[in-house]
Amino acid sequence: MMHYIVCGTDGQLAGRVAENMLKEVDGKDLTFTCYKLDRLPQDKLARWRAAGVSVHEANYDDVDSMEKAFAGGDRIYIVSGLEVGKRVQQHKNAIDAAVKAGVQHITYSSFVGATDPAYAEVYVTPDHTATENYLKTLGVTYNALRNNLYLENYLTMYVMLALMSDNKWLSTAGEGRATLVHKDDAALAATYSLLGRGADNTAYNIVGSQAISVRELCELVKEVSGLPLEYVPVEEEEYYRYLENLHIPREITGDFSQAPVPFCGADLVTNDTAIKEGLFDIKSSDIEFLTGQQPKTARDIVERYRYIWEEKITHWRQMK
Repeated sequence: MMHYIVCGTDGQLAGRVAENMLKEVDGKDLTFTCYKLDRLPQDKLARWRAAGVSVHEANYDDVDSMEKAFAGGDRIYIVSGLEVGKRVQQHKNAIDAAVKAGVQHITYSSFVGATDPAYAEVYVTPDHTATENYLKTLGVTYNALRNNLYLENYLTMYVMLALMSDNKWLSTAGEGRATLVHKDDAALAATYSLLGRGADNTAYNIVGSQAISVRELCELVKEVSGLPLEYVPVEEEEYYRYLENLHIPREITGDFSQAPVPFCGADLVTNDTAIKEGLFDIKSSDIEFLTGQQPKTARDIVERYRYIWEEKITHWRQMK
């Protein structure tokens, strides 16, 4: 009998993978780890444990906690960490702990363009490049799921920032287009990779089926909400200043105490600039191959984020 491990289940992506796995295999064949147990809703934790899932507090900086949690596992899903710059060592810690525990296959949530030098200037890419390169040196099989930018971020956090800025939606994306992916689709692809549907030692591009511009996303939200949103293309330095005025620091090491989003300016600016340059307009049917389903489009999901403007959300932790 195969035993599966899902890391980071207190997060939105791995949390979805966890719920998917519970639909596919018996709870006694699952181990879920999370950074902090108290970040999990108590009813969810109780439900998982009642289903037979082994739930552990383990984080990528604590090797001992991971080695204990991963014991007896056969296949593991390692979701990428959040701390850019620290993640290379954190991912290595998780991978090494999995190998030491006897895990035979690793599914890793990577990023589009991870091994393409053209993407090196995108803020989050180098960490994924290093992790994928490390995976290739090991004796265990793996899949790298190269997720595109998440579609719902542009329907939630970017909308929230616009509402905090007199309905002006600033961006360096210009008229570039991107095949943004919904986390539900990324999580389902990860689930099937964890279950063994993909080919060993293969990277998959986890991207949406629709190439859409940030201007079109702004117009879609404007249409659905009735709000007078205005798309404002800007250059990088103006975008940095705009974000800093919203208390979003330029670098990940900055002060986030008043930041409404968990991303630094360099992350947001380089992502949008890469959209302008066409780097995220990637065509792939890998989600359909792994899941048997077509990825969702922006119009498919926009209604579920109506609460952002109706409830006047001003911080990412208020998001559902």
